[in-house]
Amino acid sequence: MTDTYAGLDDAGIATVAARAGAAVVRDLYGRRLTRVDKGGGDFATAADLEAEEAILGVLREARPEDAVLGEESGSLGAAGAARQWLVDPLCGTHNYAVGTMLVAVNVALRGGAAAAADPFADEVFVTDAERAWRSHEGADTPLLPTSDTRLVDVNLDPPFPGAPGFRAVELLARPAFVEYFRPRVVSTTLALAWVAAGKRAAYVTDGGDLSGSVHFAAGIALCEAAGCVVTGIDGKPVGPSGRGLVVAADAETHERLMSMIG
Repeated sequence: MTDTYAGLDDAGIATVAARAGAAVVRDLYGRRLTRVDKGGGDFATAADLEAEEAILGVLREARPEDAVLGEESGSLGAAGAARQWLVDPLCGTHNYAVGTMLVAVNVALRGGAAAAADPFADEVFVTDAERAWRSHEGADTPLLPTSDTRLVDVNLDPPFPGAPGFRAVELLARPAFVEYFRPRVVSTTLALAWVAAGKRAAYVTDGGDLSGSVHFAAGIALCEAAGCVVTGIDGKPVGPSGRGLVVAADAETHERLMSMIG
């Protein structure tokens, strides 16, 4: 570790790294950016690549012995490293490319600290794996989940490994869902931080094991530290045996959603 980051714990490093990526995303917003085709309709922009490089610069200097898995760069560092950082430099690339400011910058230490930055609100949601807080304008405030809003974000992006048994879009048509909740459709994992912060009651997405995903790891860590109920769509713990993700502000909300999903 260099003197630049001396004294910072992992949560501090995650915060600095996420802010570094967010600064790039913010600075390049609105420009005509080069796109890199990733196949299947997916792509990265120059902002994704430059933001990831800014994040990697922080991690290389602050934690040179750790490995990193970046969405754009792949696996970096020693293969046998005891610790690995998961980096999603721009979650919501499609939004960003068309001028929508609904994006997140995610940095997570696998099994440890994490940070998710909103580049345009200039706020970072942070956890040290025990506590969770919002950092904004030099002040830190605890994340306090609540289901009072009754707003539930549902991720409708493919793939749909749970189909035909389960498709998140089917929740939106269920009378029991719309009688109690108000659906929102997002395409960024910033929504997970919103559940932890009390801005959303819950979040639902299909998928496989998301615990080691560069997209979801930071948000899952935030929600767990904030005290949310976090499971797969099958009700099992998130991990190798889990499927997808259901994150709820409280047990009652989680139970309601699981009764509709199940």
